[in-house]
Amino acid sequence: MDSDVEITGRAQREAWLAREVPPVEQLREDLWSIPVPMPDNPLRYVTAYVFALAGGGLGMVDTGWNSDDAWDSLRAGLTAIGGDVTDVRGVLVTHMHGDHNGLSGRVRDASGAWVAMHPADAAIVRGMTDVDVEQFIREQTAFMVSLGADPETAASDAPTPERLAGLRRQAVPDRLLEDGDPADFPGWSLRAVHTPGHTPGHLCFAEERTGLFLAGDHVLPRISPNISANQRSDDDPLRDYLASLASVADREEPVEVLPAHEWRFRGLGLRTRELTEHHEQRLAELLDAIRSHPHSTPWQLAGHLTWSRPWDQYANSMRMFAVTETVAHLRLLASRGLVVGSGGAVATWTAAVR
Repeated sequence: MDSDVEITGRAQREAWLAREVPPVEQLREDLWSIPVPMPDNPLRYVTAYVFALAGGGLGMVDTGWNSDDAWDSLRAGLTAIGGDVTDVRGVLVTHMHGDHNGLSGRVRDASGAWVAMHPADAAIVRGMTDVDVEQFIREQTAFMVSLGADPETAASDAPTPERLAGLRRQAVPDRLLEDGDPADFPGWSLRAVHTPGHTPGHLCFAEERTGLFLAGDHVLPRISPNISANQRSDDDPLRDYLASLASVADREEPVEVLPAHEWRFRGLGLRTRELTEHHEQRLAELLDAIRSHPHSTPWQLAGHLTWSRPWDQYANSMRMFAVTETVAHLRLLASRGLVVGSGGAVATWTAAVR
């Protein structure tokens, strides 16, 4: 989706257009961005932010995907700024996804650094460390069948044991950060901002001395982060996400927004309004699809929506995330009294009678 925000990460933007990984950049006297490549992912890289700490050592916000290539890139980036992974004293994790927390364990093992995240995401990471992989795959497959997938397709779209093995190796945090808690980065004034939606425990970090805002995946300059529903029918992640957008829009406009993907920008308030409008348009499109195709499953409804590429090109995890994002929009429409689910093993949806 196009945006009118002011691009400040011009080297990042130029690298994106050239389909390259951007350079390591010094953003302030004691602050750098290090791009860490992501394998087989259209986002290409995640940005780790590295802070020089008063009294010595480094602090990091996010670390990158747990692969040997990503590890080598992160270490090379630290070398480029005159540091080393052994200098890291602490890691702030914006959320529990593998491209953000994946290398935290390696960083901790190499340096003795602490790792911190929100309790809600910490609980998910802790639960994944001893999960029964085969049972988890069966549950995910059954969930997709309940959304309208045929069993064979659901099984092919389910996460592989190899991918789940990576999730099981994620670092369980040593420290927990709630909304408003200060981060232990000496010489800086970073404060946690709880922004649930993309994950239940997503955190942004407001740097109160410089006016910087580290946005994680909550507010990105070009795309909307995936907002997916899970198997708990009482969860309403899109409602949470829209409320989180409103909460950061009400903040004093930051000097610059430092997101985890794409490029830096100015205009947090504008971008939150754009993202909110995007989801309202999406909700309207889904409601129209339900009216045109009553008694459809979420799987069928996803195929009637506009995506970044033709629906028949979606498969595996991309298709699964698209369908579960459709479910997140359905749940919000239902909470607004606009649609009704049939219940049963495979729910279908119709417009509510007004």
